[in-house]
Amino acid sequence: MSTVFKKSSCNGKLSIYLGKRDFMDASDTVEPIDGVILVDPEYLKGRKMFVMLTCAFRYGREDLDVIGLTFRKDLYVQAKQVAPAEPTSIQGPLTALQERLLRKLGANAYPFTLQMAANLPCSVTLQPGPEDSGKPCGVDFEVKSFCAENPDEKIPKSDSVQLVIRKVQFSAPEPGPGPWSQTIRSFFLSAQPLQLQAWMDREVHYHGEAISVHVSVNNCTNKVIKRIKIAVVQVTDVVLYSLDKYTKTVFIQEFTETVAANSSFSQTFAVTPLLATTHQKQGLALDGQLKHEATNLASSTILRPGMNKELLGILVSYKVRVNLMLSYGGILRGLPASDVGVELPLILTHPKPSHGERPVATSSEDIVIEELMQQASQAQG
Repeated sequence: MSTVFKKSSCNGKLSIYLGKRDFMDASDTVEPIDGVILVDPEYLKGRKMFVMLTCAFRYGREDLDVIGLTFRKDLYVQAKQVAPAEPTSIQGPLTALQERLLRKLGANAYPFTLQMAANLPCSVTLQPGPEDSGKPCGVDFEVKSFCAENPDEKIPKSDSVQLVIRKVQFSAPEPGPGPWSQTIRSFFLSAQPLQLQAWMDREVHYHGEAISVHVSVNNCTNKVIKRIKIAVVQVTDVVLYSLDKYTKTVFIQEFTETVAANSSFSQTFAVTPLLATTHQKQGLALDGQLKHEATNLASSTILRPGMNKELLGILVSYKVRVNLMLSYGGILRGLPASDVGVELPLILTHPKPSHGERPVATSSEDIVIEELMQQASQAQG
């Protein structure tokens, strides 16, 4: 069985059908957006039908637009005439799902294929606060269909159909060796310093996967290490129209391992940053957001040669912090002293799915339609 997402305009004259809503950016290629549009022939009569892909960056609340301020910038717009087909337009081979949808929907259904341009940003949403309304700030992609004389004509929202999709980053190009960091700290009245080393087997990790952080301590001081604290921090840079930077801790845990004075220690710790434990933090960057569907922490932004950072809108990165919580030794044992720490870069992303992972209908009867409701005042869909 193959699930197909359907969304109809408020006037019921147009419907978009897509086989999925997440499209893979595999660094060198981006999956094409292939679907079908069903139109009422009387509604189309004498006009043209278009499908449009828009990548937009929203950096202010949607309700402020009504006072004459625009807090949205279109980063990319692609429009294509679907019906009647343009003589110069070349429709590539249909996918198996498109063929089965056309058989199921009949003569008033039209296939379309859109190919995203290279170097577009991935979908990112900044977690709104409890008092925020409307679409959240971030980068989103939308597929829209409407009937008009030309693609620049202003169409009432109720006469068009819009379906939000996501462009999601998968894996990283040529992942490098695991990061390694070291610090050496000398203390008064200690002849030898304290040495902290931390490393990971690899820099690239997948959402929901446990991250192994190796910690090695050579404590040649008179201080006692009471605890080891490990945190994963998300850093979000809003680089378009503002220079806001948000630093959010997405994982933190204190481990009770003790390292005595003049001793050594080595251990591997498993840490797993998850949205489920941090979902209430305002300003947290997410991998886009589709209404009524779960999402995850935003993937790390992968910068490729030729990319314009400003046009990416939002840059997301992660780092792992390892801190040793120290106390004095000798007669001052137990009093807090200071902490010693290092940082490791982390790339958080999705694993590349294997080919054929998505079920494909073998006949039109094997298609299950999941209908999405549209309202004229919708916030996200």
